[in-house]
Amino acid sequence: MNYLSQYKKKTRKSAKLFSKSKKLHVNGVSHNIRFYEPYPFVVKKSLGKNLIDVDDNKYTDYWMGHWSLILGHGPKKVKDSLKNQIDKSWMYGTVNEQTILLSELISKAVPVAEKIRYVTSGTEATMYAVRLARSVTGKKIIAKIDGGWHGYTSDLLKSVNWPFTESESSGVVNEDQIVSIPYNDLEKSIVILKKYSKSLAGVIIEPVLGGGGCIPAEPDYLKGIQEFCKKNNSLFILDEIVTGFRFRFGCLYPTMKLNPDIVTLGKIVGGGMAIGVICGKKEIMQMADTTGKKKSERSYVGGGTFSANPASMTSGFATLNQLKTKKSIYSKINSLGEFARKEITKVFDGQVAVSGKGSLFMTHFLKNGITEIKNAVDVAKCDSSMLTKYHFKMTAHDGIFFLPGKLGAISDAHTKDDIKKMIKASENL
Repeated sequence: MNYLSQYKKKTRKSAKLFSKSKKLHVNGVSHNIRFYEPYPFVVKKSLGKNLIDVDDNKYTDYWMGHWSLILGHGPKKVKDSLKNQIDKSWMYGTVNEQTILLSELISKAVPVAEKIRYVTSGTEATMYAVRLARSVTGKKIIAKIDGGWHGYTSDLLKSVNWPFTESESSGVVNEDQIVSIPYNDLEKSIVILKKYSKSLAGVIIEPVLGGGGCIPAEPDYLKGIQEFCKKNNSLFILDEIVTGFRFRFGCLYPTMKLNPDIVTLGKIVGGGMAIGVICGKKEIMQMADTTGKKKSERSYVGGGTFSANPASMTSGFATLNQLKTKKSIYSKINSLGEFARKEITKVFDGQVAVSGKGSLFMTHFLKNGITEIKNAVDVAKCDSSMLTKYHFKMTAHDGIFFLPGKLGAISDAHTKDDIKKMIKASENL
């Protein structure tokens, strides 16, 4: 079947609108990954598990707002809370009680969150986290993972996409202050870290490599990196923007017996509204307190005009409160994720490896002798064009949406029947 023709036929209004968007916006989008060939459909509304485009096509969504919508699109309790807040107004530019309520929830669920500061994106959160590490230690170099994605900050925009030795962008300076280490290879990572030990301010790691392939870190790997950081007086930073409140009520790191110095959060904790969070131990976060300090004694960690705005704080609180009071959500979606990984693997019978954890999963079409996915190099050697074809086929033919080439996220709005439908669609690639 010609899926391209089928897609174009069913998305004619989207085609017209996106042609207008390309005249106004760079490549028609405001986030690079949202573009795909021949053009992305244009959404007019969403609800529960579904996206509905301007041509009235309905898609079961597994992209779920960059994986942020753990309760689904427009959950009633969150929507009602937002409506109530918007009646009072949505932007104050001052201290508000909604921020305190959200921080109380986060601080009780995340042990390291002795002090918190809000921003409006994950990129800002990681940018400030590494600035704090440099300020506290007086060192310059930050180590990250091959394939690790921490947003667009120049401080971390290195070794994101294959080949990892090439610069990710023109216009990026001081790349020599970013060091890259191989995921889940402790021995090689320690060799690299020792080489830069005298100048190493910190290491930043995702406990599940999100954009790099949906790959869980091996517990011994993270423990080994943490141990090196502690002995070297470097900060151990965990980026839990994707994983925070995704698998359990709180972060992933306590289940791995880790003790990070700083944790960054985002996505789920904003309930679908703009947010980024820097959480840390009191003695580290106090570096961001500018009161009565010389410039050399502080780490200038701002927040921005829209930081801790009452709409985002309200949405985040309503979302976390629902996750706290109905923890069966986690057992449900984690079970659906396990079912999806098992059944997709079975359908493709040795042709794929399905990585992930809990309610996150990603299919990798194997080639070049790869049999398992342990790091971003393994992902790069798989057949990415086949994955894009697989995802596009489901969008065009089956009314199932994955952002082509990206991992899938299951929400509370999904059911086992939805997963079965997706498995069935996988049989006819």
